Amino acid sequence: MNSEAGSAFGMKVSTAATFEVRSARRGTIYEALNSVNRKRPRRVNPGWKLVPVVAASGFAGLGYEIVWTRELSLALGTEMMAVLGAVAGFFAGLALGAFTLDGPIRRARSPYVVYAVLETVIGLWGLISVWLLPSVGRALPPLLGTEPAPALLWAASFAFPALALLPATAAMGGTLTALERMMTTARGDASVSAGVYGANTGGAVAGTLISTFLLLPALGLSGTLLCLAGLNMACAVSALALGPTASQAPTPAGEAQPQRAEQLRLTLTLFTTGLLGIAFEVLVVRLAAQAMQNTIYTFAGLLAAYLLGTAAGGLIWQRTGRPARNSSLGWLLGGTALACLATAALAPYIARIAATAATLGVAGELGVAIALFLVPSALMGALFGYLAQRMRDQRGSLGWAVGINSVGAALAPLLTVLFLIPTFGAWTALIPVALGYLLLVPLRREALVWCAVPAVAGLILWVRPAPSLVRVPAGGKLLAVREGPMATASVVDDRSGARYLEVNGHFRMGGTSSVRSDYRQAMLPLLLHPAPHRALFLGVGTGATLVGGAQLPGITARGVELSPEVVKLLPWFVNPSAPRPAPPVTVADARRYVAADTGQYDVIIADLFHPALDGSGSLYTTEHFAAVRKRLAPGGLFCQWLPLYQLDLPSLRAIIRGFLDVYPGGSAWLAHYSVRTPMLALIGPRDRAHLDLDALAARLGDPAVSAVARPIGFEVPMDVLGQYVGGARTLAALAGEGPRNTDDYPFVTLDASRNVRALTAPPFALLLAVTGMTQPDPTELLGEPKRDALAKRLTAYWQARNRFLEAGASLRGDPRGLALVEAASPGLLDAIRLSGEFNPAYHPLIGMARALMTSNRDAAVRLLREINDAAPSRDEARQLLSREPGE
Repeated sequence: MNSEAGSAFGMKVSTAATFEVRSARRGTIYEALNSVNRKRPRRVNPGWKLVPVVAASGFAGLGYEIVWTRELSLALGTEMMAVLGAVAGFFAGLALGAFTLDGPIRRARSPYVVYAVLETVIGLWGLISVWLLPSVGRALPPLLGTEPAPALLWAASFAFPALALLPATAAMGGTLTALERMMTTARGDASVSAGVYGANTGGAVAGTLISTFLLLPALGLSGTLLCLAGLNMACAVSALALGPTASQAPTPAGEAQPQRAEQLRLTLTLFTTGLLGIAFEVLVVRLAAQAMQNTIYTFAGLLAAYLLGTAAGGLIWQRTGRPARNSSLGWLLGGTALACLATAALAPYIARIAATAATLGVAGELGVAIALFLVPSALMGALFGYLAQRMRDQRGSLGWAVGINSVGAALAPLLTVLFLIPTFGAWTALIPVALGYLLLVPLRREALVWCAVPAVAGLILWVRPAPSLVRVPAGGKLLAVREGPMATASVVDDRSGARYLEVNGHFRMGGTSSVRSDYRQAMLPLLLHPAPHRALFLGVGTGATLVGGAQLPGITARGVELSPEVVKLLPWFVNPSAPRPAPPVTVADARRYVAADTGQYDVIIADLFHPALDGSGSLYTTEHFAAVRKRLAPGGLFCQWLPLYQLDLPSLRAIIRGFLDVYPGGSAWLAHYSVRTPMLALIGPRDRAHLDLDALAARLGDPAVSAVARPIGFEVPMDVLGQYVGGARTLAALAGEGPRNTDDYPFVTLDASRNVRALTAPPFALLLAVTGMTQPDPTELLGEPKRDALAKRLTAYWQARNRFLEAGASLRGDPRGLALVEAASPGLLDAIRLSGEFNPAYHPLIGMARALMTSNRDAAVRLLREINDAAPSRDEARQLLSREPGE
């Protein structure tokens, strides 16, 4: 299956990288205001009225970053190069605004008017982006093609956000200077930085949490953008109402110009701290993905924790009243390095900590995020405030400090995923990143003292073996690991010898014990098509579904998988010496691949995607279903598999509503009758038509097809028809009225908390709810006259199936021998009373009787009599009884 873990990571990298700049801007304002004369008498002053404006500005800025990051991922995909390009493009706009607008804003007569103009530009472009980003996003994939070169994908992903969002991002980069002048004008010489910084950062934290937990669920992406644009306009109006239309432009202080070497050192330090800070953040997010649930709310917690730390660092630095002295730089750099190393030492225990905190839900994940980020980000916030103050003192410019820092931050993700992780590994890479701060310490004795402790700590961590974050069950063993920038994939053997594929330590993607089920996932939709030739598989996982489908004669199959690490591990599950070579697999984002492809397919099969995982919900949207429909050949069909053991009912209903909008002739089918990992297939035909029963019977009768289908339980048409749950009318009644899962309103993504809770419920809970609320109708499945001939048999078979599922769900523990017979046989007997041809119940009963013959003949005879009485139309039980004396 397509590895959604990479998608979640990609979104986190993109937005996590952008919020450091806004945090930096707040820190710069804060430190700039600290430069006023503290010794002036305290006086009442109207500057406090600007605090709500500063807070609202922080709120809107973080809200935009969250929404735009999600929209960019929908347009560009979540491959590594696409994510890196989008991050760099966003930073380019911020840096450009910081560099180019700094001087004009400082020379302007009224900072209030300038600030109002900037907020208006941001708000107007926020409104335009409601239409612009989706429109450009739809046009871009066909231009790139299905397999663009990495450099082309990066360049396109850089250019798209850089150009499409440039007016807004440049204006964001220029607000720093305007805010600094506004507060200076309002408060005169008074020190106001603590209040301003607290309000601004509080607004940013509130923007992160409220946008994610309230605005997006209530309004969707477009509605949230409209709300944020309104907030920008409110900030602009408030600034004009609170400030004068003109004021005297500041006169540069007559300070001696610093030496060129000192300026160069400061510039290099600002650049490098931006690069190291974001690199650290990317690595921690990457490691957190191996322990936390990786929902949209997980990311909001990580983001809020980072902002809280940055705010705390800047606020503590301000209240200590330290001037920007060279002596402070040594301990700030040394302390930051030590804090980063402390997080590295904590990282191997993230899984344990996260498991303990899981009972607290979202609050528990926020606690884990704070443990990872709070101390390092607090020191980073204080460090940037110090450096920004130095830059302002030297050049009279805060914009240049932000711009230089932004350039370093823009390059950090590229350096991290292309060099640090491949060279060192995600955990070990934290050590050189942390020690990188020590290289910036001035070569003075008092400063170098602060290097000793972090240098020793880094050396100790470096010589120790890197910890494995892959969880190996007791009695099992780790066979292979592939660690990449987006995910860690591993092959594990459990105690029984079953081999399985796992991504990021807790997302199991199939294995040797599920091969039969995986084959059925391919075979069912391929059998429902009368004559398939070309098949596309979205999501590969272990490759069993893809290989199973390719075994059918006449099928040309191709797979698409997001994670290159998963593809590298396919040889552990796919036999390279098999008679038929494994089908080709393209490493690509499934959404972007489908949008870019120009081919036509008879059958497209989308594998199981973890619904709670941030990013995977986009593979269940109405827009994606419509894009898939365009790739279907005449008479083609689309199969979307749904993991009922990972879904809650509201998400299932939202997916079904959207599916029926695109495929009005859609239907639902089961993969098998297991209650441990129940799966539901939504089958959407391009052209509405009843099932061709004669074609199905002919294909199952073909010896070449039978050789593949019979071993996995598809022997006669009834074996296939028995999986049917309902047609379009039945599904519409099940779904009812309500929201669809769309790109603009990602219901499944936002329903992540309930889908996570569904993992702790019995795996069969939603399955039984679906079968209990639906009544399959033969008239929706078959045309006349087949319908009339089979209607009674099908109805009885479906009733037997539902009773069989209930019996399986009621079975507790792992009973053996006579205990198993006593526990399981009543439900199985009920099933065959409803339909004697329901083999999934009849065959196990006969097997139980045969097994009892050697240990408890009387019990075996009693069971055979009960089987014969329940299904008198079959003679297997009578034949066994006839061999017994007295029968």
